[in-house]
Amino acid sequence: MKILVLIAHPSLSTSRFNQTWKIALAHHEVTVHDLYASYPDGKIDPQKEQDLLIQHDRIVFQFPLYWYSTPALLKQWQDEVLTYGFAYGSKGTYLQGKELMLAISAGSSEADYQTDGRKGYTMTEVLRPLEMMSQLCSLVYTRPFIAYGANEATDEEVKQSSKEMIAHILKVN
Repeated sequence: MKILVLIAHPSLSTSRFNQTWKIALAHHEVTVHDLYASYPDGKIDPQKEQDLLIQHDRIVFQFPLYWYSTPALLKQWQDEVLTYGFAYGSKGTYLQGKELMLAISAGSSEADYQTDGRKGYTMTEVLRPLEMMSQLCSLVYTRPFIAYGANEATDEEVKQSSKEMIAHILKVN
C-alpha cells in the first residue's frame, strides 16, 4: 500500500507534535508532502497534487486542529484539488476506494471533547466535514489518530504519540 502524508502546519518548526511526527515518518516508506513548505506563496498546483493522489492508496491529512477545523492551506488544497470531474461527479472517480486517514494534534484534552466536556462536542462531531468530504469523493474514511493535550504534553508523551501515530497510519486493514 502506497501512503501519502499531507502535512499542513503553518509553523511546523515550532510544533512539538507535528514536527516530531514528520521526522519519524522519514524512517518509513511513505511519501511526506509538506503543503506549507511546498506552497509558501499559497499558490497550489492542482495537477501536481492530483497526480500525487492518483499514485497513492492511503491519503493521510496530518495537521493541528485550528479553530475546530484544518489550517487554511489544507482547506484551500481541498477546494482547488478535489474538483468536480476528478474527485467527485459522474467522471470524478480517481479517488474511489482510496483511504483517507487523519492524524491530528489537539491542544485540549480528550475529556474536553465530549458532549458534557468543556467543548460540548465530540471530536467525531468536529471532524464531520472531513468525513463528509471523504464520502463525496468516494474515499474510505478510516478512524483518525488524535493526539490530545498538545498544549501540555511532556516530551515523553510527544515521543510516544509519534510511535502510536506511525503504527496507526501504517496499519494494514
